Amino acid sequence: MTLLDTMVVVYARTPDSPFHQWAKEQIAGAVAGGGAAINAVTLAELCAEDGVDASSLLQNVLDIGIHVLDLPASAAARCGEAYRAYRKQRKKESGRDTPRMPLPDFFIGAHAEVMGWELATNDQQRFRNYFHVKLSTPRAR
Repeated sequence: MTLLDTMVVVYARTPDSPFHQWAKEQIAGAVAGGGAAINAVTLAELCAEDGVDASSLLQNVLDIGIHVLDLPASAAARCGEAYRAYRKQRKKESGRDTPRMPLPDFFIGAHAEVMGWELATNDQQRFRNYFHVKLSTPRAR
């Protein structure tokens, strides 16, 4: 299974994105292979975008073969640990606090890690720094 970061789906839906073709290939390859999935956090991020019809988005995602999964409870602790490390590092580097609520990427990264799945993303740094996951990125093809 390949878990798709939110931006992979956004790029695939945005023909003028420089990552459009890469994203389409990631999704098609995952669907044809071991499967492609997003989780509920990703779905919420997609529904929050301007101009998106949230009522039809879920069906559109399912229609192209992407599974929509609940976030497993086992990912919560890993998400919190990684986000705590991120907050400490950000405070050390910038002197500024970060929000206490974990950012969506931390839920996505934790989900991929606890399941042992590959993660398709363009946001390499955060996932490499805080999670132990195999990444599929535009630069790592």
